[in-house]
Amino acid sequence: MKSFPDAMGIRVDGARVAVVAARFNAEVVEPLVDKALATLDAAGVSDDHRPVFRVPGAYELPLAAKWLAEQGRCDGIVALGAVIRGETPHFDFVCNEAARGLNDVALTHGLPVGFGVITADSDAQAMARAGGAVGNKGEEAALAVIEMVDLSRRLHRCLPQ
Repeated sequence: MKSFPDAMGIRVDGARVAVVAARFNAEVVEPLVDKALATLDAAGVSDDHRPVFRVPGAYELPLAAKWLAEQGRCDGIVALGAVIRGETPHFDFVCNEAARGLNDVALTHGLPVGFGVITADSDAQAMARAGGAVGNKGEEAALAVIEMVDLSRRLHRCLPQ
């Protein structure tokens, strides 16, 4: 099993990190939300600075993230969803567009966006990535945002105005 870098020693007190979560595949997504929120809490992100917004599915995550980024009030966004392969190519389109769209938001707005979208071939694979044997992608996405918020703060302190 690959290990995600542990950023839990990093504190980002006062940071504002929104969580955007898909309602589709809720049995997989809810453990991601729970672990992401616990991870943000452990890093010093207070309850009132980590709102959760729901969207229908993974395909809608980029638009919600874009709207949040445009508000200019978030230090980072954690995007959570689950896409499980079916019998049609729909899986490929949803996964690719969710990833592309979230990356576009991050690069366009200079904002950390944690990619916590599980892409799995089966329900069992998805559950293994939602807190099972493979870990929790919600935690990993939150840790990535925490680390990038911290890096952004450090870069801004050392660069001249």
